[in-house]
Amino acid sequence: MSAKSRPTKVIIASRESLLAMWQAEHIQTRLRTLYPGLEVEILGMTTQGDRILDVTLNKIGGKGLFVKELEVAMEEGRADIAVHSSKDVPMQLPDGFTLAAIGEREDARDAFVSNHFTDLATLPPNSVVGTSSLRRESQIRNRFPHLTVKPLRGNVQTRLRKLDEDQYDAIILAAAGLRRLGLTDRITSLLSTEDSLPAVGQGALAIECRTDRADLLKLLAPLNHADTAICVRAERAMSRVLGGSCQVPLGGFAEVVEGKLKLRAFIALPDGSRLLHTTLTGSRDKPEALGQAAAEALMLQGAGDIMQQLTHP
Repeated sequence: MSAKSRPTKVIIASRESLLAMWQAEHIQTRLRTLYPGLEVEILGMTTQGDRILDVTLNKIGGKGLFVKELEVAMEEGRADIAVHSSKDVPMQLPDGFTLAAIGEREDARDAFVSNHFTDLATLPPNSVVGTSSLRRESQIRNRFPHLTVKPLRGNVQTRLRKLDEDQYDAIILAAAGLRRLGLTDRITSLLSTEDSLPAVGQGALAIECRTDRADLLKLLAPLNHADTAICVRAERAMSRVLGGSCQVPLGGFAEVVEGKLKLRAFIALPDGSRLLHTTLTGSRDKPEALGQAAAEALMLQGAGDIMQQLTHP
């Protein structure tokens, strides 16, 4: 875009956790490299999701609690853009907001972290596994019903401290977050996407802005990674149909394979007693259509019954 039509200053709204700030600083560096002379500041904020740590997210409103305050800052003109982990972005954005760019995906897998054991299969019966995610919990309970899964909240450092204090025998974290924070050495082993299907958008950064900011949409366009964006769009479309939120244990992972778009998806009951899975391949030109088809395939298997049980227990 021409220098005349682009902003001279961009303010990035970000949560203040170390991982969120890494993400914001990463985009800050990318923008400064792309547009020498552009002033890029970060507005650090503490969200409701960061403040309430003694209750699981699915009981207090879901991951949208990490996003709302940042959107208010953009609405009020205190910030221009917000940088999120794609997996934290609600499936339905408020009117007037859009995801302007999806960055190239880091490792999308879940990481097994333990000081005493090598992987989930080696954990003795009744071992305590910590995770903040119903998605992970349902898959662990389905494959390893002899393990005890307990909630784990807080930032990455807090979760690792709780593990080191022996409150848990193992914890499950996103590999991407550990890598970005320089904590790769804490990864004991990686769970394959077959064994633990990732969260929708896991490993990819999303940049949100107001839809009426044409100047920002142009400015951010070079940060969009085409293949990752297509995959995340397919995953989000699937999740949207199935009411994806912290209350629904589901996962979706799309890949571009030999020019085609392959999407794997699942939905389950939290206790893992029922887990439905589908794999579909479609055109990379129509990611939302593939996501819709995957959701419909799960509905044919009985996803509607699972959703009914979750919303009307």
